[in-house]
Amino acid sequence: MHREPKLERFNENVLSKYQIYNSLFLTLPFNDIRKTGSLLPLFQEVCEEGFKQKKNPSEIVEAFFKKYLDDPSEKEMNDLLFRFIQYIERQVVLFDAIEDAAFPIVNNMDGIGTLRNMKEESESQNQTERIKEYLSRFKVRPTLTAHPTQFYPGAVLGIITDLDKAIQNDDLVKIKQLLSQLGKTPFFKKEKPTPFDEAVSLIWYFENVFYQSVSKIYSYIQQNMFDGESVGNEIIELGFWPGGDRDGNPFVTTNITLQVAKRLKSTILFCYYRDARKLKRRLTFEGVNETIEEIERALYEGAVSEGGSVKLSLEELKGKLHSIREVLIDEHQSLFLDEVDDLLNKVNLFGYHLATLDIRQDSGVHEEVLSEIIEVCEKRGDNLIPKNYPELSDEEQIEILTKVKGNLSADEFDSEDGMGKATISSIHAMQEIQKSNGEKGANRYIISHSEVPQSILEPFAFLRLCGWDEPTVDIIPLFETVPDLKASPNVMKILYSNPVYREHLERRGNKQTIMLGFSDGTKDGGYLMANWSIYKAKQELTEISREYDIKVTFFDGRGGPPARGGGKTHQFYASLGSAIENEEIQLTVQGQTISSNFGTQDSCQYNLEQLISAGVSNEIFNEGKNNLSEEDRATMVDLAESSYNTYMDFKAHPRFIPYLEKMSTLKYYAKTNIGSRPSKRNNKALNLDNLRAIPFVGSWSQLKQNVPGFFGVGTALKKYEDNGEFDKVKQLYNNSIFFKTLLENSMMSLTKSFFELTSYMKDDEEFGEFWELIHAEYIRSKEMLLKVTGYKELMENEPAMRASIQARERIVLPLLTIQQHALRMVQQLQDGNDTDRLDEYEKMVTRSLYGNINASRNSA
Repeated sequence: MHREPKLERFNENVLSKYQIYNSLFLTLPFNDIRKTGSLLPLFQEVCEEGFKQKKNPSEIVEAFFKKYLDDPSEKEMNDLLFRFIQYIERQVVLFDAIEDAAFPIVNNMDGIGTLRNMKEESESQNQTERIKEYLSRFKVRPTLTAHPTQFYPGAVLGIITDLDKAIQNDDLVKIKQLLSQLGKTPFFKKEKPTPFDEAVSLIWYFENVFYQSVSKIYSYIQQNMFDGESVGNEIIELGFWPGGDRDGNPFVTTNITLQVAKRLKSTILFCYYRDARKLKRRLTFEGVNETIEEIERALYEGAVSEGGSVKLSLEELKGKLHSIREVLIDEHQSLFLDEVDDLLNKVNLFGYHLATLDIRQDSGVHEEVLSEIIEVCEKRGDNLIPKNYPELSDEEQIEILTKVKGNLSADEFDSEDGMGKATISSIHAMQEIQKSNGEKGANRYIISHSEVPQSILEPFAFLRLCGWDEPTVDIIPLFETVPDLKASPNVMKILYSNPVYREHLERRGNKQTIMLGFSDGTKDGGYLMANWSIYKAKQELTEISREYDIKVTFFDGRGGPPARGGGKTHQFYASLGSAIENEEIQLTVQGQTISSNFGTQDSCQYNLEQLISAGVSNEIFNEGKNNLSEEDRATMVDLAESSYNTYMDFKAHPRFIPYLEKMSTLKYYAKTNIGSRPSKRNNKALNLDNLRAIPFVGSWSQLKQNVPGFFGVGTALKKYEDNGEFDKVKQLYNNSIFFKTLLENSMMSLTKSFFELTSYMKDDEEFGEFWELIHAEYIRSKEMLLKVTGYKELMENEPAMRASIQARERIVLPLLTIQQHALRMVQQLQDGNDTDRLDEYEKMVTRSLYGNINASRNSA
């Protein structure tokens, strides 16, 4: 048990160690490293003082060179600025590694939200049997996605892992070696990764973190809550998007999908093989030695084979492990039984699939596919889908989509690059993966921008047109924009009422998964309205699903920062109340959220336990506490509407898009080679509909304005103050964990804002008024949030997290100053003929993106 306050533990084990190990950089034997490391603290000091004196970034850079260098040339100045960027990137890596190493010290691994705490609380409240019953049906599914918010290449992630271990052991020699390695390891990717590259990078987390942590959690529950008996439920399942997420990514092909599925299978076979090999060293006695040798040999051959072909079926593998188990109990005094049970649990958890590879595509693309299928049908003369389909009524279209069956082949489509061939081949790939990896290998098809029932029934029809009369696939609509969320209950009611789709659901256990996305919702309707719309949609979708005896599961598309659904995730799930179905917690995990929340076995286990505990708390410990009263609900609705109107007026401002294009780093995201997916959904002119949420939110973050996480919140709260009704807001805050979590996450966005960086923009002829508009809402939101919470400073209730944010923001302040200076230079040079200088400063902007995003990992 840790006795010191969390902030003291953070200061001692993170900040103090960072200061010590950061000084080691100066001792590295690299050209110019000493000069760079000596000058950077001076530059940081000049930055801090400069912003206090209201200087712009270019004035700060010029003041530094004037004070500390003797009349340098522009090339010498830029060379040093680039070296500063490289140095800061590595400082961020060092801070990450130190924070990872200190995780089990800073965080109480047996504290609130952990399994041990949950067990003790259940015993004290005589709720043990209820919790056991709930855990026998409750699941958590983290789904790793390759959205480009993690800038570290795989080699750097490996160094972070090794640094973590060396720091835990205070191994100065090893730390210095690793810092030397870090100094020579490139951060900048010369080429964009392929979707397969992204998949391989993320599968590393499954193999080295989740495999161990998930097994530990399951074993703890089995031994301590179920007295060693079978839980009858995996509790934790893993999902995976790289290689299956086709939405807006033309580089995801059927071949890539199959390659990723094979890699997932070979990875889990290797994991089993390593465990079986260790077991073989222990199970050396008669009755079990030959069986474990057979298992080890079969797993190895399967892992190294081309297609992951293994002689033992999954059921045969389980059967042999059970037979070993029985012999150990009957003949060998249960010697090494725990080790056998551990492997058997892992086989039950991960099968031959390791993680479910989700397939995702946009509904707009499905309309193109349908047109191509109509052409194929016309050539065949079978009229499966009539040529006049687009002119038919909704009812007639739904009738066709639910009744159609066929045996389409991808070879029947003329265009090699068309979406028809790609989509049909991906469905056949799902069938192939299920045969190889088991049904869970690929049994979910997600439809982005689901707007009408046809959006969901089109891929359902495609499955059946591929000869899959009774597809073992869950069709999952994704509702994301505010209008789509409002329409979602009616869309699902139509589907539930359809006899053919209802038969499909019965075959799938009368379960329907519905995905709700935060990112585009925030981009579309602002922070409060997006979160409230999702909350309200969940209640309405739960109600309509229960009416039709369907068990609905919500899959949340969450990003890293609060503006994209991140923040205090476990508190959000603990706050939903009984009117929202909560037998499963499914969420996407991406970018820096993966490395910060699940990057080590300690952090992975801790955060997965927090999610399990959140589900239990909402179901049992907070029973009846989280349902909004009519008065509180009315306040929440009004706040969301006021915030929405404020945000929509802001979004409609004529300077909104031009500001992002000219004054932010928006266009540079595409140049960073950090992800395989384009930053826009198409090549049309930039607008909010085709702009992806990641570069949108990321650009505000680079400006240190974080607009999507607070804009409209201040105005909505101020209205209640002006009307003398602020007590209603305080009442809602005190009564609703949901609302409290929203405001605390918004405070995180405000804490990471730094308007002094861009205050020079207020004097800009074109954008000055627009900058003032944003800044005024920031000030208003900060004042109102402090008033409703009663805090004297933002995040007062999370001093350790606040300290972490402040430390990271201080590390990257020089980098952000350089970025803004470079952007100002780009604006000056754009209309001239000096392309070499322009290229140099644009490269500087692009390079500066890395460290800032990586430093924001605690936004998760």
